[in-house]
Amino acid sequence: MKDKDTIIKLENVWKIYQMGNVKVNALRGINFHVKRGEFVAIQGPSGSGKSTAVNMVGCLDIPTKGEIFLDQENIAHLSESDLAQIRGREIGFIFQTFNLIPTLSAIENVMLPMVFQETVKEKRLERANYLLGLMELGDRKNHKPTELSGGQQQRVAIARALANDPAVILADEPTGNLDSKTGRTVMNFLNKLHKEENKTIIMVTHDDKLAKEADRVAFLKDGHIIKT
Repeated sequence: MKDKDTIIKLENVWKIYQMGNVKVNALRGINFHVKRGEFVAIQGPSGSGKSTAVNMVGCLDIPTKGEIFLDQENIAHLSESDLAQIRGREIGFIFQTFNLIPTLSAIENVMLPMVFQETVKEKRLERANYLLGLMELGDRKNHKPTELSGGQQQRVAIARALANDPAVILADEPTGNLDSKTGRTVMNFLNKLHKEENKTIIMVTHDDKLAKEADRVAFLKDGHIIKT
């Protein structure tokens, strides 16, 4: 019987990289699940495998062994083109470095993921305006990234992550390049998305205080989840 409450499940997932004559076990048979509407933080020291784990969850890579289910679909053995389609539809990414396109305005950056999903222009504009309003950036929509503060850029990035109404928000050190006050503002928006929009959020963070705001924390070490 399928578990409809579980949106992400990793079953005995291994990732082995071949570095010359040496095999590196980045993930060693991890088992991990996220419930729909849950806020989970992932922590671990450098080299623990957390970036690799996030790549698996985000459909950015496939496992050497094991199974990965996203919304009950096994994505572990899909082609790159199929994974790209799933990424665009089901997962919204928020990066530490914002990754906004500098030549595009805020509203154009938010509209971009919808272009790849072939959403009609009127719907793209309507959705982007709504999301920038939600992020309290309606008056900055025609500004380019260089004309925005770090916190404003990150809020544009959050709006972009929500463009296709994804099932999962994957936030990789979302406050890492921000001062503490601006980082607090960004976290408030993530918490709002979780509590008011019932979004599933997976956040990678080195900050223990931020991790405590999640429903639970998964801690990785040496390719294993040692605590969750």
